[in-house]
Amino acid sequence: MKPDLNRRLAAEFTGTAMLLATVVGSGIMGERLADGNIAVALLANTLATGAMLVAVILTFGQISGAHFNPAVTVSDALQGGIKWRDVPFYVAAQTAGAVLGVAAANVMFELPVFFASQKARTGSAQFLSEFIATFGLLSVIWGCVRLPSKIIVPFAVAAYITAAYWFTSSTSFANPAVTLARSLSDTFAGIRPTDAPAFIAAQFLGAFASTMLFRWLIPKLPGEIEDEAVEITVPRRE
Repeated sequence: MKPDLNRRLAAEFTGTAMLLATVVGSGIMGERLADGNIAVALLANTLATGAMLVAVILTFGQISGAHFNPAVTVSDALQGGIKWRDVPFYVAAQTAGAVLGVAAANVMFELPVFFASQKARTGSAQFLSEFIATFGLLSVIWGCVRLPSKIIVPFAVAAYITAAYWFTSSTSFANPAVTLARSLSDTFAGIRPTDAPAFIAAQFLGAFASTMLFRWLIPKLPGEIEDEAVEITVPRRE
């Protein structure tokens, strides 16, 4: 039986908090230890984030689907994997978890609980980067959930994000909740609050484009249950 909504929301909240604590905390640690070498700091940030993605998706995937991302949740609803009435609750849990994760990272490094980022991430190149980053993320998810062995999906998602940190100029936020939360930390992984709306718009556009592409590339087979959950880990039939 699929876990009830409260348990799924708790999983989304906790997993997203753990992910954001890693993203921001490893950015702070990497920057402090790199002694001005931005490439080394980014490498530390990338490896920690990729490792945590594998961990939290494996941990919470069987409970909530391990979305941790409003763009993934909305895309899953478009595919019939999650009921639309549950989407606002998922997004709220993800956003709250992301904010808590950032607060935890800031406090662990003796910084203010929240302080607005001053790191500029703006312009058409950044917008395109976020579109591509999120398009690629959803493409990996939609392609891999149909593989015979679903255990590979967490590793594929983590591998993609690890790569996208380096091939996109925006360092691949690819997540509206992550973007909003990272605006609350003026550290290595931050983003100015004024730049966040454009990132979020690009992310939703990228997710929608990928979802529509894969709806055409791999249409549902006749007779499949319409509300089959297409989750990051293991699809369920209800």
